[in-house]
Amino acid sequence: MKKLINIAVIGCGRVAQHYKKIIDSGVVSSWKFVGFFDIVSERSKFFSDYFNTDSFASFEEMLKATNPDLLLILTPSGLHYEHTKVAFEYDCNVLVEKPITMLPSQAIELEKISKSKKLMYCVAFQNRLNPAIIALEKAIKNNRFGKIITATIRLRWCRYEDYYEDGWHGTWEYDGGVINQQAIHHVDALNWLLGPVDSLTATITNRLNDLEAEDTLVSIMKFENGALGTIEATTAARPEDFEASLSVVGENGMVLVGGIALNKIQIWEFIDSINEDIDIPNLYSQEVETGYGISHGPLLQNIIDSLQNNSIEAPITAMEGIQTSYMIHALYRSDELQSWVKLKDRPISKRLGNKLRS
Repeated sequence: MKKLINIAVIGCGRVAQHYKKIIDSGVVSSWKFVGFFDIVSERSKFFSDYFNTDSFASFEEMLKATNPDLLLILTPSGLHYEHTKVAFEYDCNVLVEKPITMLPSQAIELEKISKSKKLMYCVAFQNRLNPAIIALEKAIKNNRFGKIITATIRLRWCRYEDYYEDGWHGTWEYDGGVINQQAIHHVDALNWLLGPVDSLTATITNRLNDLEAEDTLVSIMKFENGALGTIEATTAARPEDFEASLSVVGENGMVLVGGIALNKIQIWEFIDSINEDIDIPNLYSQEVETGYGISHGPLLQNIIDSLQNNSIEAPITAMEGIQTSYMIHALYRSDELQSWVKLKDRPISKRLGNKLRS
């Protein structure tokens, strides 16, 4: 029998409830929660009572007392850098929710620390593990599209004003808007599957919600391979979440991965079809309840398996999270400049993480 992986959690809010559902579903094995911390003590006590473990009055007290194998960082985005740095000081492996940090420079610093201390540093872009995305990745690697013509992200989700009234969502310091909070998953998938991006232009606005950052963004991109791309992302759809999709059009076919969490193959058509094509939409589509999807399960299991085998190889590495962070900053910087920007120039937003710079 391999040892259980001891897991501690900082942040017991909205996303922690999703992790609880994943754990309760039984898809993750060989784990043991050893501690929870949240600045709202009632939240951490709820989780510690539920999982029959301890809650703590401070973050460092939890790390000292539990010596966890893995720390889940589920705190507001603007705190990811601080909490990850402390975790590494206590020799903890880390799974941090997206974005990896608010600034690429912060994540680069942390990645160097993790390497020097031989610790895992993983970011939760769980949609990469969706069966539908895995099928699309295979088709791209097998060159089934031929020359890529266009690629499109479309996010049409609903967030009402109360979502932005918690003191951090929608702020430039701790969060950003739709592109850094919700659509970052889809930007990550697009860049990972079809990048690198050469240049882009973007514009943002607030159509319905009152927040510092944006509730709506539209962008045009040019990929290094010559293809064009577009992003349409909003949290001002009403009355519910409708769509989170990624489509690829090539000279030899088209695929649309949709649903509300990149969870369903809605179009899978190629000129040169193969026998299994007819079954792929059914075999690789999933039903999900929310935009989180259900791939935190395989993500956690992958991490647990690696740690049990004394490996610090992350399923989604810090460097991959850093590349996505650069994409987000380029989108914001383009809006700030009202012009095209080149990704090779590593443009950095003047607003996102604006008070976190040293």
